[in-house]
Amino acid sequence: MPEQFIFGIEVFLNGLMAGVLYALVALGFVLIYKASGIFNYAQGVMALFAAMTLVGIMDGQVPFSHLINAIFGTDVHHFGWHLPGLVGILLTMLVMIALALIVQKVIFKHLVGQEPIILFMATIGLAYFMEGLGDLMWGADIKKLNVGLPQGINIWIDETTYNIFDYGFFIDNLDIVATIIAVILVAVLVAFSQYTKQGRAMRAVADDHQAALSVGVSLNFIWIMVWSVAGFVALVAGVVWGTKSGVQFSLSLIALKALPVLMLGGFTSIPGAIVGGLIIGVGEKLFEFAIGPLIGGATENWFAYVLALIFLVFRPQGLFGEKIIERV
Repeated sequence: MPEQFIFGIEVFLNGLMAGVLYALVALGFVLIYKASGIFNYAQGVMALFAAMTLVGIMDGQVPFSHLINAIFGTDVHHFGWHLPGLVGILLTMLVMIALALIVQKVIFKHLVGQEPIILFMATIGLAYFMEGLGDLMWGADIKKLNVGLPQGINIWIDETTYNIFDYGFFIDNLDIVATIIAVILVAVLVAFSQYTKQGRAMRAVADDHQAALSVGVSLNFIWIMVWSVAGFVALVAGVVWGTKSGVQFSLSLIALKALPVLMLGGFTSIPGAIVGGLIIGVGEKLFEFAIGPLIGGATENWFAYVLALIFLVFRPQGLFGEKIIERV
């Protein structure tokens, strides 16, 4: 079997794994947009904030310690405990639910029925506020996140592919775990959206805020629920990406890579987020592998956005999005 073809198979598999990580972030966008019609610019920062909070809780760090020490002249930094990863994740989830309550009560409760651009601008403000709040609470230094997820090369895949192709494939255990998590998340979210009373109410709110209110749907409850679930998805994405590359400011920028994923899969489709992520992940890796050396490389920086632009021209609703039909 040709050597380049074998390399191409490995690139394809790694592209699938990268696509799953993109899709995890895109899921948060889809959930909030599906329920409220809001494009949540803050989703990437939510993942960063969740990861920073998880590290801080697990390490027993005192929130706002730098501010407290500066005001009172103290020298307190840690409570003296180190919590297991599972306990830290559960406590962080409570923080994200509390954040959802605050966001609804302070911001979006007063913006019911407003134009989408106003809601979008509100999420931009929320993103910068959360970014500053995270730095103030936990510090801006790069943090290492370890919740016990396996990392490094999968030895079984390496040995098996070596026996077959005389070349061992490098597949990261963390990427495999992320794939399994994404599959479970998508299955649960699709079932919730389609077959539960709350899921149907969520879709009703997305169609028309005022009409949903008129038939007895609690807009406050739905938005709190959706922001809580989106916070959980952000936590999962933050855990995976934080474990992979460390908890740092650049973690919030993964939201930018989710935009082409949404344009391909559709802003209202949960399965579309996964399919779009896989297309972007595989496409950018294979394009870099096959075409990159011919045009100077670094094609992964722009391939996804060019592909998204093509979709916007020929199929603006995405592969799984609902086609917009307007009476004229």
